[in-house]
Amino acid sequence: MSTKKKLITRDDWEKRLNDVKIRKKDTDRLVMNFLVTEGYAKAAEKFKMESGTKPEIDLASIEDRMAVNKAVQSGNVEDAIEMVNDLNPEILKTNPQLFFHLQQQRLIELIRNEKVEEALEFAQEELAPRGEENESFLEDLEKTVALLAFEEVSECPVRELVDVSQRLKTASEVNAAILTSQSHEKDPKLPSLLKMLIWVQDQLDEKVYYPRITNLSTASLENPAV
Repeated sequence: MSTKKKLITRDDWEKRLNDVKIRKKDTDRLVMNFLVTEGYAKAAEKFKMESGTKPEIDLASIEDRMAVNKAVQSGNVEDAIEMVNDLNPEILKTNPQLFFHLQQQRLIELIRNEKVEEALEFAQEELAPRGEENESFLEDLEKTVALLAFEEVSECPVRELVDVSQRLKTASEVNAAILTSQSHEKDPKLPSLLKMLIWVQDQLDEKVYYPRITNLSTASLENPAV
């Protein structure tokens, strides 16, 4: 038997929201966490001066991390590997999967630039030995080498490997590893809180009519649809 939903008016809902006390320093920390994690060094520095919020890591390290990110996204993987080792040699030493993915990205860039002989030599000397030790690596290597079997890469079943999205995926993995090495969360807290807000609203929708936030960027309330 269905239960009639309760109606919460806008005035009542706004009163309830106003009764919830959120400290400004907590929201400031959320903002700083987002700026640091996403790599907005200049914005983080400015926000630090304006709010007095202390960042969780040295802001100078953000520039170094973003330089690595930019190198990967530009296809300069060798430079990126060198920069990561300069930042902390243990990152790649202790993360064989990340190192393999960077090497795989190097192979992809060689193929993208139509350096076929160099790509084959690199795959055989650098990636094949790792593939023999790890079945997952071997599968990734086989997929990547498959790009060479097609005169037009656009016709290859794994053509997404030469798409910009693959660079972004690799760059994101490197970014997360650097943050972890700095004892910082690899993902910002703010998006997780917004996802939680959406989930809570979905749960409430089943029980009550209430003013819903439909636009997360403005946080404006929409009158309940009864």
